Amino acid sequence: MSSLEPLDKTKKIIGHGTWYDKVAFRIIERERKLGGGLDVIRVESGVAASGFPHIGSISEVARNYAVSLAIKEQGYKSEFIVFSDNKDGLRKVPEGLPKSLEKYLGYPVTDIPDPYNCHQSYGDHMVHLLLEALDKCGIEYRLISAVEAYGKGLLNREILDILKNAGSVGEIICEETGQKKYLEALPYFPVCASCGRIYTTKAYEFLQKENKVLYSCEGMEVKGKWLEGCGHKGEADYTKGEGKLSWKAGELAARWRALEIKFEAYGKDLTDSIKVNDRISREILGYEPPLHARYEMFLDKSGRKISKSAGNVFTPQVWLRYGSPQSMLLLTLKRFAGTRSISVTDVPRYMDELDELEDIYFGRVKIGDSIEEAKLKGLYKYCWLMKPPEKPSMHIPYNVLTYLAKVAPEGSEIEFIIKKLKDYGYLKDDVVTEDLKKRVEYAFNWVKDFEEITEKEVELRGEEANAIRHLIQKIHAIDEDEKIQSAIFEAARENNLNPKDFFKTLYNILLGSPSGPRLGPYIIAMGKDNVIRALERSLEKSNV
Repeated sequence: MSSLEPLDKTKKIIGHGTWYDKVAFRIIERERKLGGGLDVIRVESGVAASGFPHIGSISEVARNYAVSLAIKEQGYKSEFIVFSDNKDGLRKVPEGLPKSLEKYLGYPVTDIPDPYNCHQSYGDHMVHLLLEALDKCGIEYRLISAVEAYGKGLLNREILDILKNAGSVGEIICEETGQKKYLEALPYFPVCASCGRIYTTKAYEFLQKENKVLYSCEGMEVKGKWLEGCGHKGEADYTKGEGKLSWKAGELAARWRALEIKFEAYGKDLTDSIKVNDRISREILGYEPPLHARYEMFLDKSGRKISKSAGNVFTPQVWLRYGSPQSMLLLTLKRFAGTRSISVTDVPRYMDELDELEDIYFGRVKIGDSIEEAKLKGLYKYCWLMKPPEKPSMHIPYNVLTYLAKVAPEGSEIEFIIKKLKDYGYLKDDVVTEDLKKRVEYAFNWVKDFEEITEKEVELRGEEANAIRHLIQKIHAIDEDEKIQSAIFEAARENNLNPKDFFKTLYNILLGSPSGPRLGPYIIAMGKDNVIRALERSLEKSNV
């Protein structure tokens, strides 16, 4: 399998110093050695249409797109292709959708009505949600739908080669996965002309001169349940899009050769499918498969893989309600390898982290290691898809805005927030930039949907924990901001802490950043009870 070894061995700064630049360099060098064309280096990302797109869905696209951008940054033309698997059949009704859709199990997703009645089909609706998120992020792509690809004959030559060599394909699948199904059946699913299902059909004979396969609609096990076929026996013309290649048994390889794909990353759960398709590409289609990189899955906070059918979908639309497109891209691009647990509560952290990256990019924060500095500046540029702003934005910790949004008097919310931001030293005048408007909007959405303060998790030492306990007692008894300010100093000294370090701890807990506005006035403005609960939760999490 053409996959990447760890990419952190070199000390040389390539491109912008990120993982994506190193991958692009390897793709270019590999193509030179293979004698491949360097006129256009194509990168692909396949996207499912069978359920709601989630953070993992957009992560796959963003990572592949970042590699395409990196190729361009090294002076080569690159095209990024998003291939929509909208000819796939529905295997399970995702949680949250009407059970009435169960009657469409096995049907191609574009032949199923849209349950929301806003698109031509179920499949179109799901694909639109992902494309909407890609567009908001500024990702540029060429969309190819499976329905159009098969209907227009884009894969005809590849289908012919695979069907002619179906026996060898079946042996490859058996050797790599142990699955013997394709030793008897052709790796092609016709759409049943009688019942309209695709996964219930078994293609058993190829009529090469007629461009047809013979099939019977027998039924199929889908997600542990038997889906009964209608018994129809018929024929399907593969040149007219009357079926599709089995995705795990040749369709990927067919796409790679037909589109001349040079790179495609894939999720850990597709390892066997990639092995099979790599061999089919080389041994059946005579095409050197693209370079690959394998990434890990996103998990929810309970440790389950985020999936379309499990009911734990965290969609891009949810993220974009509370955070910027760039913060979502930071989540997806920051780290390629390794499993990560995520939830909506991570949005504030990534918003603040993007501001920290911006400070490094504009030189406000210095990094001693030149390689690390290049990588962080490069990551910031990729979060902006190589179109970074000309000057830094206004950096206001996410929790500052959510606190202000929470306590703002009804009817004069914006005026109240602007005044407080001026009091805290974030604003020097009454000018409200578009960036600030968006940040305030995110904060109001957060407050509207969540009541709890989302404080940063900070590991507390014994002295810090005692100081916080003493401070909580003092805050209970004080109602003046300057006295609270003094109480913070007292709590630090009483527990042998440097006040400067104690303030930093409090800022990290309450604001998610090491500094901020004067804490006395801030605590009064945010509400003493809110702050006390946040500090108590921090003590509970530290178990000290």
